[in-house]
Amino acid sequence: MKIGERIEAEMKRRDWSEGELARRAGIPQPTVHRIIKGESKSPRQENIQAIAKAFGCSIEWLWSGVGKAPLGSQGTESNNAADKVRQMLEKHGRGLPAEARQQILQAVEEAASPEQEAANSTNVITADFSRPGPVGDEIRIAHYDVRAALGGGQVVPDYPEMMPDLRVSKKHLQELGVTYNDASHLKILTGFGQSMAPTIQHLDPMIVDVSIRDFQGDGIYAFSWQQHFYVKRLQVADAEHFEMISDNPNHKDRLIRMDETYIQARVLLIWNAKKA
Repeated sequence: MKIGERIEAEMKRRDWSEGELARRAGIPQPTVHRIIKGESKSPRQENIQAIAKAFGCSIEWLWSGVGKAPLGSQGTESNNAADKVRQMLEKHGRGLPAEARQQILQAVEEAASPEQEAANSTNVITADFSRPGPVGDEIRIAHYDVRAALGGGQVVPDYPEMMPDLRVSKKHLQELGVTYNDASHLKILTGFGQSMAPTIQHLDPMIVDVSIRDFQGDGIYAFSWQQHFYVKRLQVADAEHFEMISDNPNHKDRLIRMDETYIQARVLLIWNAKKA
């Protein structure tokens, strides 16, 4: 497995998009995309280090699958203390007598026994942080910690979460005309700016489908372009360009190159909140 495949598999396990990994790693989303797809033949060390930090693993694991794996993943690193000491002795302890090496291993194995671990865990406080399950046909839509720019573009990592996850019934979404293949792909983004008014107002939440990563006809998409994140209408202008369209006539439309545009999701519903 190559580094890009390993990163993509870990993202899938965590249900992270490229934009989410980029936000957590603090690097541009197009950079993440190029590393995953193998377009970056020699990724910069600081970018790989940032991704490893976001996953909580070692750089070695990203490159080879050996070393400190992300918590909960099926990494090849042994978490058994005795195995780690055994590996260390095989590498650095060749000068020790065989008897001494055996005594060290025995002591570590005894310390790592289930009985000893139970004796050492009496002061551990456990808590259940799981969320309540869905009720009826209810689904939970995660709110992404991302500001979707309706104007001049936003750098994703700088925006704090504004609202909790949304719980809504599938029937209600169907009544609103929202169609999707997998509810786990539905996420919430928050609009920022006025360039898509009146369709999308400032701070309007939007339900998007993050499984849509390619252009699927005219519509409103969340995408990155030139290292900024936008929510705009996209239309095909010619074989090499999209037309990025603002619904607000006071904002100019522009042509953007297809090969520099990375679609992250398609907007399915704008959840407008109107004052009574």
